[in-house]
Amino acid sequence: MNQEVTTYIENSEENNKGILHKLRELIFALIPNVKEQFKWNRPVYANDKDFCYLRTTKKAVTLGFFEFDKVKTNSHLIEGTGKSMRHIKIKNVDEIEEFEIKKMIDEVLK
Repeated sequence: MNQEVTTYIENSEENNKGILHKLRELIFALIPNVKEQFKWNRPVYANDKDFCYLRTTKKAVTLGFFEFDKVKTNSHLIEGTGKSMRHIKIKNVDEIEEFEIKKMIDEVLK
């Protein structure tokens, strides 16, 4: 685990720390050889190439997807206007399961 990412999580808003920890654990569980990096002032996850990132705001955690168009599960939750990156907002830990984040990550990796 990347120390800069750990610091980023620990310095985030109190209401976001649990979400960030849970997403980080989920990503490591899904992709055993995942590369955790700190780029563009945020955690970025890659296998052969970057596939997602985490970012915090005051009210939510943003889970961004590179190649977001591969995501079919709950695609209506995806926000943004980027050509290659878009995101979803997670406001509490329960939404990780509710939004089927595991499936979304699996799809973006295909």
